[in-house]
Amino acid sequence: MTVRVGIVTFPGSLDDVDATRAVARAGGKAVPLWHGDRELRGVDAVILPGGFSYGDYLRCGAIARFAPVMAELVPAAAAGLPVLGICNGFQILCEAHLLPGALIRNTGLHFINKDVRIRIENNRTEWTTGYEPGEVVTVVLKSGVGAYVADQRTLADLVASNRVVARYVDGSPNGSADDIAGIASADGNVVGLMPHPEHAIDTLTGPGTGGLTFFASILSSAVRA
Repeated sequence: MTVRVGIVTFPGSLDDVDATRAVARAGGKAVPLWHGDRELRGVDAVILPGGFSYGDYLRCGAIARFAPVMAELVPAAAAGLPVLGICNGFQILCEAHLLPGALIRNTGLHFINKDVRIRIENNRTEWTTGYEPGEVVTVVLKSGVGAYVADQRTLADLVASNRVVARYVDGSPNGSADDIAGIASADGNVVGLMPHPEHAIDTLTGPGTGGLTFFASILSSAVRA
């Protein structure tokens, strides 16, 4: 079985090609999806990649949330379709209310571009099953609007329900609450991650291969399903 993973390209997306490469490196088939598409082409999972969708006008992810493809993706995700939002994709998922909370400007108001270590707190999502609980991997963080925030009740619920997928190991570089680097939906099929695992899939172009397991995990999960 060849697992088909849709990669959505919005105007301003930067990392759709990198996500496509990561899916292929893991052994899956990347299926290009355009922001104006009105169907998901029967894919088994979807990735919303990083970048600056619609130029980040109004608010990061706020316009992308109303793209035609999102009208198909939101109900599909609610019905169980696995979705991974990376960086700008995480912002879009929050704007679309598929994930709680929001992403705001980094502490210090500077764009951050650096390798960071994250700890996998929840390996029960379809995107993290290949990791060991507590496993630490190095990935790339590159964002200016990457600080995750939510009200205290939401933060407490995320912790209590094991929906914090990853935390920054060496303290939050961007001011994210509780050192949160990624979270999951209540059903666990939707995951938002601020750092970029697709930039850590080989030693030639990134800080090792620790990010590749995100993509290998979804392929294994889809096959088991």
